[in-house]
Amino acid sequence: MQSILISGGAGFIGSCLVRQVVASGRFRVITLDKLTYAGNLESLAPVFNSPRHDFVEGDIGNRPLVAALLAEHQPVAIIHLAAESHVDRSIDGSAAFVETNVIGTLQLLEAAREYWSGPGSPRREAFRFLHVSTDEVYGSLGPTGLFTESTPYAPNSPYSASKAASDHFVRAYHHTYGLPTITTNCSNNYGPYQFPEKLIPLMILNALSGRPLPVYGDGQHVRDWLFVEDHCAALMAALERGTPGEVYNFGGNCQRTNLQLVEQLCAVVDELRPDFSGPPSASLITHVADRPGHDRRYAIDATKAQRALGWRPQTSFDAGLRRTVQWYLDNPAWIKGVSSGSYRGQRLGLSARPEHSNQSATRQQAANPSA
Repeated sequence: MQSILISGGAGFIGSCLVRQVVASGRFRVITLDKLTYAGNLESLAPVFNSPRHDFVEGDIGNRPLVAALLAEHQPVAIIHLAAESHVDRSIDGSAAFVETNVIGTLQLLEAAREYWSGPGSPRREAFRFLHVSTDEVYGSLGPTGLFTESTPYAPNSPYSASKAASDHFVRAYHHTYGLPTITTNCSNNYGPYQFPEKLIPLMILNALSGRPLPVYGDGQHVRDWLFVEDHCAALMAALERGTPGEVYNFGGNCQRTNLQLVEQLCAVVDELRPDFSGPPSASLITHVADRPGHDRRYAIDATKAQRALGWRPQTSFDAGLRRTVQWYLDNPAWIKGVSSGSYRGQRLGLSARPEHSNQSATRQQAANPSA
């Protein structure tokens, strides 16, 4: 059975991809993950002990480790998802984002190039390096328009700047060395197993606890939402049918303002917990000071992926949101496990503006509603 190596495979999107691929029986998966705060082995529990799965705890920046894994397992592909991914954390400390997203990606590219170009490499023709990026590299849209693969890069946060840099390195390795790379950019993912610093799981858990549901600014920032299982299907379509050197954008064709999303989520939470004695979830919505440099709108045109890869999202937002809320209601043990680390729902990303130190105690302690 052919193998693929998935970096960041214990994270939100990565673990979904590992579960999908292992369950399909089409590939053997080597999962490489550093197990930072956002990595969780419990997210791999359904397939962890499968004979088609190997887990390795390690850093993508550890070239000898990656080289040894490539030599041992001879994968036909690397799917690179390992990344620091949270905008507010990048505002508080950008160095970790450069270290992982830029330098780590460079080290992984070098290991892949040496493996792919080595004398007598048995995987040279079939090998692919699939780099998973974000629509945030394109910056912010106005009231109309969509991001396409030809949209100029204009990253506005330290996180998106680090991802843009990694994208450029991936492109350069294809054009300079011929490494068969493919890059994908996706809109906001949601679904089960997402770490609760992100908007949807944070709002669910706060509502269940009767805590404020903090919405940045006026709540009119727009995001395009993509169910994580649809995104992972898109990644496999890109891996198997994509053309080296190309970029493919994946979106859910589902634009919502943050306030619209939170209001819809509140209605679903209340519907699925009719015996809950706390206040109606919508009454907990609280507007807090906006995030520094908060991009106003993202939206993706996925036409190229639909035509070239035959991919379309299969999950409506209404159905995906209900599945997500129900999953969090049904999995308190997983929630307890991920909440046992250093993150306690506190708001992040305030250090960029000194005036934020004068916000009220409620705003200082409000959980981060970043999307």
